[in-house]
Amino acid sequence: MCVKMMFVCRRIGLETGGKPVAIFNRKDAEDMGIRGLSRVKITYREKCVTAIVNLSEKMIPVGCVGISEEVVKKLKIKDGAKVNVEVAKFPSSLEYIKKKIKGRKLSYEEIFEIVKDVVEGNLTDMEIASFVIALETRGLDIEEAANMSLAMVETGEKLELRKKKIVDKHSIGGAIGDKTSLVAVPIIAAAGLTIPKTSSRAITSAAGTADRAEVLMPVELDVEEMREVVEKTNGCLIWGGALHLAPADDVFIQVEYPLSIDPLLLPSIMAKKKAVGSKFLVIDIPTGRGTKVKTIGDATLLAKDFMMIGKKLGMKVECAITEGENPIGRSIGPALEAKEALEVIMNRQNVPELVDKACHLAGILMEMVGMKNGYKKALRILKKGKAEKKLREIIEAQGGDPQILPEDIKIGKYWTDFVADRDGYILWMNGPNLVRIARAAGAPKYKGSGVLLFKKVGDRVKKGEPIFRAFSEHSRKLRDVKKLFEEELIVGIGDRREMLISHVKEEVEHKKTFILER
Repeated sequence: MCVKMMFVCRRIGLETGGKPVAIFNRKDAEDMGIRGLSRVKITYREKCVTAIVNLSEKMIPVGCVGISEEVVKKLKIKDGAKVNVEVAKFPSSLEYIKKKIKGRKLSYEEIFEIVKDVVEGNLTDMEIASFVIALETRGLDIEEAANMSLAMVETGEKLELRKKKIVDKHSIGGAIGDKTSLVAVPIIAAAGLTIPKTSSRAITSAAGTADRAEVLMPVELDVEEMREVVEKTNGCLIWGGALHLAPADDVFIQVEYPLSIDPLLLPSIMAKKKAVGSKFLVIDIPTGRGTKVKTIGDATLLAKDFMMIGKKLGMKVECAITEGENPIGRSIGPALEAKEALEVIMNRQNVPELVDKACHLAGILMEMVGMKNGYKKALRILKKGKAEKKLREIIEAQGGDPQILPEDIKIGKYWTDFVADRDGYILWMNGPNLVRIARAAGAPKYKGSGVLLFKKVGDRVKKGEPIFRAFSEHSRKLRDVKKLFEEELIVGIGDRREMLISHVKEEVEHKKTFILER
């Protein structure tokens, strides 16, 4: 028999991460036969919502139900209104999660139900975590990954464009100071291709593409605003988090990050590209020490998986395995990287690795749609100033200042140098520790904070000479930076043929680097 009771609503002024939550006095809960994390259906004026149950001894009086802001929004209800509450069944998606925990393959319909319930807030954090952990331990085959991508697309918004050759690029992350998109996207758009580039903010790095682009222009546009920019300029540089494209991924990331796992790397990337209508996609896979993918062999296997999923989704996918051990350019941090990219696109300075990578990725996309000599064409667009012109068009269309110059970009006014303790050559740089220093200085939250390299691997250095400078917008943060200077192995200096990297004299704490950027 279904238990149904009338309750008076109490707005508790609490947002619960997208999940509709109802809080009951324990006595009422006992009368209804419900407990914490049970589900109830709340009905108000023919509108209803399923909410997750929480319990309270004193916070909620008998006869009342506390409702989260998510419930208020869905029911459009006022404080003190009366609602009908009845016990609801647990979501069927829980049975499918249990199925995956047991190692069984899921169908598209089962995956869709799970993703839909994640987006609608019908699953608790514990239930979502169980699913993510099951994916990590049991794995997804290619068909499941493709179905996961489709489910993510169908439960979010989509971008519809009146364009034919829609292309895109994406990096799986891990390369230090990778401001490639700021150069490659204008090149691609200037070549006549359409590239609706959505990007992430930094999660574990010093700057995501959206953080860098935001130094030059607003990036929090909605789908309609994004469409207008792309229709006008052929390209954009937008923060994907404001678009509700594949919104389930934002929920999954909250579980993946603290656990240092990333089982949804492939489907989440492909979902977001499918959602903007991409037909041709190049995936950048940075490879080497300090990146997600350590060897060329592993990178090749990952590339194969991306291409197979792309085929199932009706997309042509090619992959670029790129060098990821050393910083790209000399800047790490949003403002420093945006400034360096702007200087390169204006042909004010040459950063060989940045130019080479941007032109290779742009060139691959050009050749995928039938153009010849893609790399040379991309380089010519850059050198003739067409990429700069296109970038300024995009900046203006997104609400930025199209006349912005590198010297207009503000860098943190507080700084400290890391200097060489001996003569020699830079044998290696610890990329993850450089990122830690940039983040300790305040990046990416404070965009003017970061690291500027004076020397790179292979350069000669003299004792006392600065190797890099850490900038911060707040002087107090430099204390944390200097502490890292003392505690961490950051740079190796020695003879060109020196074989000893480090001498470990005592047990040290191992700090595993986890990179989660989508």
